[in-house]
Amino acid sequence: MKRKPNLRNRYMVLIDVILTVVAVLGAYALRLELGALFFFYLPSAYWMIAVAVLTKIPIYYFFGLYRRLWGYASTRELRLILVAVSSASVVVSVIMILLLTFKVFIGLPRSVLIIDWLLSLILIGGVRFAIRLVSDNINSASGRLRSKQSKQALIIGAGDAGALVVRELQKNPDLNLTPVGFLDDNPGKLKQQIHGVPVVGTLSDIGKVLEHKKVDEVIIAIPSSSGKVVRMIADVCRLRGIPFRTMPGIYELIGGKVSISRLREVDITDLLRRQPTHMQEELIGETLARKVVLVTGAGGSIGRELCRQIIRWGPSHLILLGHGENSIFESLLELRETSPSLAMTPIIADVRDGARISNIFRIHKPDVVFHAAAHKHVPLMEMNIDEAIDNNIRGTLNVVKACEGSDVKRLVMISTDKAIRPANIMGATKRFSEMIVLDSAQRNGKAYCVVRFGNVLGSRGSVVPLFKHQIANGGPVTITHPDMRRYFMTIPEAVYLVLQAASMEKGGEAFVLNMGQQVRILDLAEDLIRLSGLEPGKDIEIVFTGIRPGEKLSEDLWEDGHQFEPTQHPEIFKFDDPSNLSGEELREKVDHLLALADDGKTEEIITFIDATLPGATLSSTPPPELLSIE
Repeated sequence: MKRKPNLRNRYMVLIDVILTVVAVLGAYALRLELGALFFFYLPSAYWMIAVAVLTKIPIYYFFGLYRRLWGYASTRELRLILVAVSSASVVVSVIMILLLTFKVFIGLPRSVLIIDWLLSLILIGGVRFAIRLVSDNINSASGRLRSKQSKQALIIGAGDAGALVVRELQKNPDLNLTPVGFLDDNPGKLKQQIHGVPVVGTLSDIGKVLEHKKVDEVIIAIPSSSGKVVRMIADVCRLRGIPFRTMPGIYELIGGKVSISRLREVDITDLLRRQPTHMQEELIGETLARKVVLVTGAGGSIGRELCRQIIRWGPSHLILLGHGENSIFESLLELRETSPSLAMTPIIADVRDGARISNIFRIHKPDVVFHAAAHKHVPLMEMNIDEAIDNNIRGTLNVVKACEGSDVKRLVMISTDKAIRPANIMGATKRFSEMIVLDSAQRNGKAYCVVRFGNVLGSRGSVVPLFKHQIANGGPVTITHPDMRRYFMTIPEAVYLVLQAASMEKGGEAFVLNMGQQVRILDLAEDLIRLSGLEPGKDIEIVFTGIRPGEKLSEDLWEDGHQFEPTQHPEIFKFDDPSNLSGEELREKVDHLLALADDGKTEEIITFIDATLPGATLSSTPPPELLSIE
């Protein structure tokens, strides 16, 4: 089907023909002042008009002057007009001089060619930017008309992102938002204007500005803003009952997806109670580049993020191993879009199947293995104790044996702070898994290690998805105790830590991230309720289900009294636990535990773990509350 011609650009062609004639005649008139010489040289003017019309219009078309919406003209279009008009004038000048040489006409004032170029530049450019001016005036008029009814928006950040937000708000009346001012900490921008909107103060002035100006919404247009800045703005807005949103990060603005409609509600990760940790990446490439890398649990939230980060370093082959066919397929589709040329193999397998896992390792011969496959839902595992042991402990044992049998150079196991003085079966299984990996490293001298970190925001089974579900259903949000505190980190942080550990391990290390201060679960719940546009206690009730015997109010990342050592990364520590079992003693304990799980003897499992692991208190943990957060 033929595309309909652009009628507006047809009019532009007609206008340019008229302006070209005017430019030529104007050049002659300015040069010869409409005297006798003007009429003497008029035949050459007619020739020049013909040459200019037949030459300039096609050249303008070639440069795209008829494929522009001039209501959006910018400095880029100004440069385009300059190049197009200059090119056309050069061609016309060459043709006219050739015609004069062959005596097609008599006489040609050379200065006419220069005057014609200047007039064409003024006329061709002037008409187009007049369209832009009219468009801006119409938008301004409509903006003033709707400003009486639309909401007033205060923009935080007067940089490129802030200017983008303002232009979008000004151009799109349907958004029903009128920018009334900027806040920015750059002193050089104070009392200046961007697109007609003034910079009214610094970020610290937000309280005063909100008090004296009518502001209905705050937009944080600093994509790289720290959690501290977002938290300060959020607190001030919350106290005054003003909604706020934040602009997406730069990675979300790539590929022509820039739109004010992509302004998102502030995510809970923006309110992390510390600065996110950044990893040193120079060592990671040496570990992963041109290597065969296998990730177990590749369909989970941590495993999938691991795969996303691993492909940046150019492995020769990435193996995605998982038990859930749908999650593995979704991971493969996403990674294929990012790295279509990278060799990837999806494998559906259960880590509990030792023969299958060994066969996979024998065939693919991985150089580096990241073991992220595990059951991690704490309350659910309390109701499925034998399954937790079978999957987490037997699965880790099978992966370690496969690594030993296939001479895998590096193995990194994902662990948790719940492995310290475990109060639940999930933490206990992770502690046994840690000991299995570290024991193998000691026996074989291989670079096998464990990485221990706290709760991961947004991962499956974590606090945020549960709170969001409870809020969406109108509440209540359930928490065991108002003083319950946990370490929190983002998924990218967790993965960076794992990759960093893989690059630093020599063999037999346990690594932990310095995660700052623990965060109250209650604070996170209240933040998430407010960010959903609701008020805790008013719109969404928070219910405390009560702390249970044996449950910990706070987590530990290492045992009290145990030494930890700094590493080459300032935020990562290495620690050694002398209470870990190893050798024949560990193998006997693990075999006995697996036998109990095979027989379904859950009470004996609890008793055995409490007697075996230091500080374990599983027997004092009552039946779980599935919808409460520990």
